[in-house]
Amino acid sequence: MNINSIKILAAIGLLLASTLAQAAPLTVAIAANLKYVFDDLAAEFKKETGIETQSVLNASGKIATQVRNGAPFDVFLSADMEFPEGLYKDGYATTPPKPYAYGLLVLWTQKNIDLSKGVAVLADASVGKIAIANPRLAPFGRQTLKVLDYYKVRAAVEPKLVYGESITQVSQYVDSKAADVGFSAKSIVVAPEMAGKGKWVEVPAESYEPIAQGIVILKHGSEVNGEAARKFYGFVLSAKAREIFAKNGYAENGHKAP
Repeated sequence: MNINSIKILAAIGLLLASTLAQAAPLTVAIAANLKYVFDDLAAEFKKETGIETQSVLNASGKIATQVRNGAPFDVFLSADMEFPEGLYKDGYATTPPKPYAYGLLVLWTQKNIDLSKGVAVLADASVGKIAIANPRLAPFGRQTLKVLDYYKVRAAVEPKLVYGESITQVSQYVDSKAADVGFSAKSIVVAPEMAGKGKWVEVPAESYEPIAQGIVILKHGSEVNGEAARKFYGFVLSAKAREIFAKNGYAENGHKAP
């Protein structure tokens, strides 16, 4: 084989490698409350750009730990601002976090519990297990504790609490009736997949802090999938994405209704 043939083969190899790299889907790590809305976001993003995305779902705290341990994620959509801010400060993300939506808490049950009484009903003897997301891992769990403190029922309900690693696991507890009631995300209960399953009420806005959810481009994404990561980042912050979030149970600005 002469030198020209070797050069041609090398060029073809580089071209194929480049094509394969471009064809690889963007890997987006998403907080558990985004389980249903992400499909709509991914579909619209592909429609606009032709770029495929794949999601990895977990509690925000677990995703942050995975990123620090070398997980090859390109973009992170957190359920708060703190976890992505920590990654940015420590060099694991290349953009400062920006809020893309605000999550809303709901009380949800599959049982015959009078939710019109609000959070106070949780202290009733008739209410058994209450599912909440782990406050150490999930921002929705942290805000749930603020709700219980606000209504001064935390001491009464603490023995009833069962902790899910994420909002997704909380939803499984409620959906399977393993828990009598749970604090979930509005984005979960309004999803078409959950239609007609039990009943829910929004938790009053004054009882917890607005759940600002932040997005960052991760170091791996910048280095390996930079163009696609930047396009997805811009899309998530776009007016079109805000419409999608609003239709899926998110607020655009703090506790204001979408």
